[in-house]
Amino acid sequence: MKTGFHLLVIGGGMVGACVAALAATNRHFADLRIAVLEAKPPTLPPPDAVDDVDLRVSAISRASERILSEIGAWQLLPSQHVCAYDDMSVWDAVGKPRGPGSIHFSASESGEPNLGYIVENRRVLWSIYDCAAFRNRVTLLRGELSGLEFEDDHATAILSDGRRIDAALIVGSDGSASLSRKLAGIETRGWEYDQFAFVTHVRTEHPHARTAWQRFLPDGPIAFLPLADGRSSIVWTTTPEHAERLVSDAPKQVAKELSLALDGTLGQVELAGPRGRFPLRLTHAKDYCRERFVLVGDAAHAIHPLAGQGVNLGFLDSAALIEVLAEELDAGLPAAALGERRVLRRYERWRKSENAVALGLVDGLNKLFGSRTETLGWARRTGLSALDGSLFAKRFLMGRALGIRGAAPALVRAHR
Repeated sequence: MKTGFHLLVIGGGMVGACVAALAATNRHFADLRIAVLEAKPPTLPPPDAVDDVDLRVSAISRASERILSEIGAWQLLPSQHVCAYDDMSVWDAVGKPRGPGSIHFSASESGEPNLGYIVENRRVLWSIYDCAAFRNRVTLLRGELSGLEFEDDHATAILSDGRRIDAALIVGSDGSASLSRKLAGIETRGWEYDQFAFVTHVRTEHPHARTAWQRFLPDGPIAFLPLADGRSSIVWTTTPEHAERLVSDAPKQVAKELSLALDGTLGQVELAGPRGRFPLRLTHAKDYCRERFVLVGDAAHAIHPLAGQGVNLGFLDSAALIEVLAEELDAGLPAAALGERRVLRRYERWRKSENAVALGLVDGLNKLFGSRTETLGWARRTGLSALDGSLFAKRFLMGRALGIRGAAPALVRAHR
């Protein structure tokens, strides 16, 4: 086999690095060569300091916690940068928290210790790079992809500096604008939302109480996500024009808007971090694989942030892919055949259907709550109230959000 590696991951973000680390941890990959291609690998986050919390945070689900624990990364996260949240309160613009037209989720109703964690992306990423499996078994290649070539027995990644890297299987994990996906000839479906996400951190008059607060406004939802130092991370989905104003307006004016947008639930607000914005879109790859190539994470699917599922779906992709490949190796598949499409199709059928459900549900919620039609407004408020009164329905929704229901990978199910 003319290949430098058995597994080559294009893109060393959280999901791509997790794919490599999971393979490095799995005994069936013990004699296989694993590499990650990344132009800008992470550096050690700065030492702890007041207000030193990066803008980019993620809601980490129970499934993701278990996956990161499997590779030894979760244990490396500094506790002062990990905030567990026990409750989630969601309500319609004309309602009130815990009132008609609202739904409240509590860990005490789910049988779980919490509903998840808010963690900085950079610290999750560094913990993966710093775990023993990644450090000891994964080759980090620094460079930029410029081309892909496919042969019957291997694929080749061509780098911008002329290097050629052969592999039995190439994994595309280079984000929603994935170059590897385009070079592999895989098309996508989707659309741009006429929405941007505005992000910042704030201090609030009242404590966040380890609760994720989300209010649905006509232009999009606003979420106050609890941080370990007592601040809240803001993700406000709104119009492009409004997002631009939120970035550029005077801090006191923006703080006032944020307080009003959450209907004063946490009292007065003070900006306590930089501000940013980014466009939103839905993307789903028509195919997840071809011979010698497979997609994971945002390269396969990009989702609206209102449910905080983006990176969690990617981690589930990672675990499912390595589980499928490990089962094939255990059944006698030669390592040189890892990239055969018949093998990759097992992963594709599994994760494409699961991700389609998540993308459809979140997109539907965004459209439902964005409608200004009074009939739909009455229907969604009535629906939220009905759901809030059904413990069975809430447990089902919490299980899906935690990633522990549905067709979960074995390492996630093993902790049940």
